[in-house]
Amino acid sequence: MSEQRIQTFEAFWPFYVGEHRLPLSRALHYIGSFAAPSTLVWVIATGNWAFFPLVLVAGYGPAWVGHFILEKNRPATFKYPLFSIRGDYKMLGLALRGKMADEVTRLYGSAHPAPDAPLLADAG
Repeated sequence: MSEQRIQTFEAFWPFYVGEHRLPLSRALHYIGSFAAPSTLVWVIATGNWAFFPLVLVAGYGPAWVGHFILEKNRPATFKYPLFSIRGDYKMLGLALRGKMADEVTRLYGSAHPAPDAPLLADAG
């Protein structure tokens, strides 16, 4: 039996948050969310298109350390690339407003939920 594909960002968001439970992992995502566009601006401004792959490394490198080493899960980018990028920037926006820990608590009952903590029934 195959897994049902998530169809909307609203349905994806709780899953995304669940894949980013650790504050350090989220911090690595924030670094990537700043570094990728900054590197892209540098590539465009300097015309050094040979360095374009650095945009991907700057963005995905820190995030993937968070997933593979800290969270021990597979980045959602592999299956949901557009939802994942949107999730990265929603998460960053909440963090900049000091609200991301509240969002994790709303969805999983704690700012630091265990890896197996279930999504709260009324959160989605």
